[in-house]
Amino acid sequence: MDAQPVGGWIDPVTASADIDLDAYAANLTALAAHVAPAELMAVIKADGYGHGLLACARAARAAGVPWLGVATPGEAMALREAGDTGRLLCWLYGPEEDLTALVASDVDVSASSVEQVGDLVAAAATAERTARVHLKIDTGLHRNGAHPDDWPAVVGAAAEAERFGAVEVVGVWSHLASAEELDHPSVAAQLDAFDEALAVARAEGLDPRTNHLANSAGALQLPRSRHQLVRVGIATFGVDPGDGVAVAAGVALRPVMRLRAQLVNVKPVRAGGGVSYGHTWVAPHDTVVGLVPLGYGDGVPRHAGSVAEVWVGGRRAPVRGRICMDQFVVELGPDAEDRIGDEVVLFGTAPAPTAEEWGRVCGTIGYEIVTRVGARVPRRHVGGTPTP
Repeated sequence: MDAQPVGGWIDPVTASADIDLDAYAANLTALAAHVAPAELMAVIKADGYGHGLLACARAARAAGVPWLGVATPGEAMALREAGDTGRLLCWLYGPEEDLTALVASDVDVSASSVEQVGDLVAAAATAERTARVHLKIDTGLHRNGAHPDDWPAVVGAAAEAERFGAVEVVGVWSHLASAEELDHPSVAAQLDAFDEALAVARAEGLDPRTNHLANSAGALQLPRSRHQLVRVGIATFGVDPGDGVAVAAGVALRPVMRLRAQLVNVKPVRAGGGVSYGHTWVAPHDTVVGLVPLGYGDGVPRHAGSVAEVWVGGRRAPVRGRICMDQFVVELGPDAEDRIGDEVVLFGTAPAPTAEEWGRVCGTIGYEIVTRVGARVPRRHVGGTPTP
């Protein structure tokens, strides 16, 4: 379909994050083929990593993806309220959270403790529906998940609840710490720990049939981590989860987001002229600069000052000086013929800078670059299946 602005407070002509849903679908298809016979879960938490929760959910379902994954109950309920009825997992909630709506809406929910299993039993009773539960074991990330010492008690509580029909233990799951580094010692340790956790669950009489450990990097390069399901997030958006991981796995990913704007001012700067706050960059010679109407208020990292590049007029142009809240300056060069209104691409598909490249020069990762693009920037979803 034609590009359509979705949300945002900036005029979409002035600046936008253009989301290529055909590229998203192509990535999903390539990843699904790569991990088969394991099934694919498209993780679309944090507003689809900044790409748009509902648009990405619809595109994933249209591409035949059987599972969606989100972090919070609010994200899960937003999908259900928008009409999504497929398999959906939610995993991050607090001790005071009422889980009844999730259970009533047929959302799969993670549990990492005896208390959380009890909360789901209570929610199932209120909803008058069996709760679908994924038991999470901490295999070494030391973030969420049951500690191995507590795992037998968690499994025992879930097995008892299942015998009474309050819950169905759909699967056991965990998360990898360093799957992008095959030689990292945590990789083998976590793979072994997960197998041990599965054995404990089965010894208790459970029969979890949809087990999942692999994230994007694991799905791409760790066959042993795939089990029956893989959770793939950043790779579906065309951002490599590690340095050359997708290429080494033979999977061609297409960037889904293109962050672009127009030049809103063009002017000369004489040699010795300082640019932006603090004059951290001083022109060594006469040159021409352009103003881009995006800043750290829109998610452009302040660390990009004088280290990142943009694409304008068929060439790369360096960012000069500090990133401001709403704008930043690029050097167009002494012989520049660029004009106000010309397009600037911050990141997208090579030869323009990529999100991974922005991540490297800003001391972060491509995940953060795309996810942090703020709500003020309109999303223009292009391609995919038209929605009502």
